[in-house]
Amino acid sequence: MRGETLRLLFIGNSFTSRHQLPQLIAALAAQATSPRRVVVQTIVAGGASLRRHWNGGIAQQALAAGRWDDVVLQEQSTLPIKNPQRYHENVRLFAPEIARNGARCVLYLTWARRDVPYAHAQLTAAVESIGAEVGALVVPVGRAWQAALQQNPEMTLHADDGSHPSAAGSYLAACTFLVALFGERPVGQSVSDRLGIEPEVAARLRAIAWATASSGGHA
Repeated sequence: MRGETLRLLFIGNSFTSRHQLPQLIAALAAQATSPRRVVVQTIVAGGASLRRHWNGGIAQQALAAGRWDDVVLQEQSTLPIKNPQRYHENVRLFAPEIARNGARCVLYLTWARRDVPYAHAQLTAAVESIGAEVGALVVPVGRAWQAALQQNPEMTLHADDGSHPSAAGSYLAACTFLVALFGERPVGQSVSDRLGIEPEVAARLRAIAWATASSGGHA
């Protein structure tokens, strides 16, 4: 049985570090109906692939040194689309090491870039297929983004570069993680207020995260 304190290790790049996503998840968990303390550590580098992290060796050291509950893997954003085989190979490197150290493997399903929305289906298929193969939990952030943009075309989830998340995009990601990891419905406004998100927009994002992640990834 998972305890009240959850230890999360994030391995990824700026899609993880932008707006301090791990800390947003921890703040949401602290305010949940069944509050939990979440301790996070991040191993991130701009534009890094999982293979780069593996070759660097720091991730393996962190896995061995910490008693992690979940290890979140976030691949370079376009690699699962351009070369899904390579992405799958990268996950296969990490999955046995994560299991060997007693943690659960979690895959962060990200989103398509703003100018190529049709790539979402390829990205989702690449992540969900390897997730099923290695028995990982897939956090369906990309599916939540897709639902949000379909329901609210005026919503701005991408930053100006059309790739990274805006504050609202990171908030939606954090809410989706909360639902996927804890089964908790996101509540409260303190996190969204801190990010400068309008209360009505934040409420819609929380509802979409719940609808997506509590239904097995489909809103």
